[in-house]
Amino acid sequence: MKYPDTVNLPFNAEIVRNGFIPVRPGEDVPEGPGFWIILQGNAMVVREEEGGLALYQGDLPSWLEPKTAALCFGSWQGKPIYAVVAGKEQELPAPFVAEPFNDVFERLDDRLLTLGGMAHQIVNWERHSAVCSRCGGGLERIPRTWGKRCRSCRHEHYPHIHPCIIVLVKRGDEFLLTRKSAWPEGRYGLVAGFLDFGESLEECVHREVKEETGIEVQNLRYVGSQNWPFPSQLMAGFVADYAGGEITVDHEELEDARWFCRASMPAALPATRSIARWIIDAYALGSVHD
Repeated sequence: MKYPDTVNLPFNAEIVRNGFIPVRPGEDVPEGPGFWIILQGNAMVVREEEGGLALYQGDLPSWLEPKTAALCFGSWQGKPIYAVVAGKEQELPAPFVAEPFNDVFERLDDRLLTLGGMAHQIVNWERHSAVCSRCGGGLERIPRTWGKRCRSCRHEHYPHIHPCIIVLVKRGDEFLLTRKSAWPEGRYGLVAGFLDFGESLEECVHREVKEETGIEVQNLRYVGSQNWPFPSQLMAGFVADYAGGEITVDHEELEDARWFCRASMPAALPATRSIARWIIDAYALGSVHD
């Protein structure tokens, strides 16, 4: 397998641990020219070079008309690294290209994906934490954290990380895969969903599988997690065994759900950068026997 464990998946900080030092507001910020994460919609603006794609280095590009103030969120390879947002109509001069995070060709390497994912989460938090959701007052930063405090009611706000489950259901040599209508033609993935009020992760697995497919599950095993910064999820991965029921698709959530096996696979699977694919490769198609 490309990734020996879920901690090695892109978007998890382990990928950049050797070269990245995070900086939070109020801490000493590196100064001077550095690397730039330029976000444009759901894409990163990078330079096409002979060896592949690379981050822009230097001062703020002269052609860029940023929609947000540049924010230094750490250092990368000893230089400051900044996040900034480009408008969707911003024209990109060669050799700059906007490379989607979820591009099917997966040209962004794991380090670029992870740095870009961090920037994407931070920018999303900054964009949605301008005012207090309790009283509407303005917010000030809580030093040395990403948290903010209301100047009026003094309520404290911290980045919202949304826990989700994602699960492979096994029935002997078969495994349950699902399809959403918005996905590329022929692609199937795993049941996934957000935790509800009062739920444990395990309870969420049971509910989501039942609601989306009509299937009952048992013998849940946690297998790992992945940060998923679109905009700010934490995916908790499970494998479960079939316990009963016939597939009944919730068509408000899914287009299709069916049992597959190694000899009969869908035309496409989730991208290798995702925990969904990691679970399928390890526990459905691979050699892991849990």
